[in-house]
Amino acid sequence: MPTKLIPRRTLIVTIIGALLLIYTAAEPFWVEVAEYTISDPDIPESFNGVTIALIADVHHGPFFSQERLARFVERVNSLEPDLVALAGDYVHRSPIYIEPAFAELAKLRAPLGLFGVLGNHDHWESATLTREQMQYAGIILLDNRAQWVELGGERIRIGGVGDFITDAQDLEPTITAVAATDFTVLLSHNPDYVEEIAAAAAEKVDLVLCGHTHGGQVTLFGQWAPLVPSQYGQRYRTGLVGVRGMTTIISNGVGTITPPLRFFARPQLVLIRLVKSE
Repeated sequence: MPTKLIPRRTLIVTIIGALLLIYTAAEPFWVEVAEYTISDPDIPESFNGVTIALIADVHHGPFFSQERLARFVERVNSLEPDLVALAGDYVHRSPIYIEPAFAELAKLRAPLGLFGVLGNHDHWESATLTREQMQYAGIILLDNRAQWVELGGERIRIGGVGDFITDAQDLEPTITAVAATDFTVLLSHNPDYVEEIAAAAAEKVDLVLCGHTHGGQVTLFGQWAPLVPSQYGQRYRTGLVGVRGMTTIISNGVGTITPPLRFFARPQLVLIRLVKSE
């Protein structure tokens, strides 16, 4: 009895489908360095050329091993950032991953300090344990707090707010002590918070650093995502967004949630260079 041949069109579609599936499973391991230059006259001369590494959504857990996180930390350190900003969601699915996650994040090196806020997953797993481990790791917690970062006798302000979904947000510690001519950086895990402060903080906050959206995680070739965890659709999916004079940078994040797939939303290590403009 003759063997039935698979139609050529069916075979091509099957091969393409298999290749796309393989790619979506492989892309989470393909971390890119997304570089931005922020030019602002409020940046002090001493901070001209200073670099900030933004790390978001590590999601250490069943799909992101401790060994993989260790390699990522080594990559961050190889870029020699001056300051590291961590935008939350350090673990996924269980509090058992919190301590090992911060055992690796404690190895981050930046002469101007390590600063971080919590994300929604950190509250869901254990905000108390996360805060404790951040302290042990030498990461300064900025949930509804702020402080000055000094260099060469000059300074910038860096602050943060609690997660927009699971916590309260208090911007006052960040902006109360600053003048319009001070350069101010705000960490907010969720970029939707930008809309809440756009009118009140436009003259006081220069740069907002966020994560949470994963770049959509699975997109239509990087142009559109069917699911973005934001009230504003694609607006805060990824990249640089300007709102009333504030610049917001949204990282695609490092890890994933379930399913552990990405498609044209590569995981990112964001490197920001500050440049003083006239």
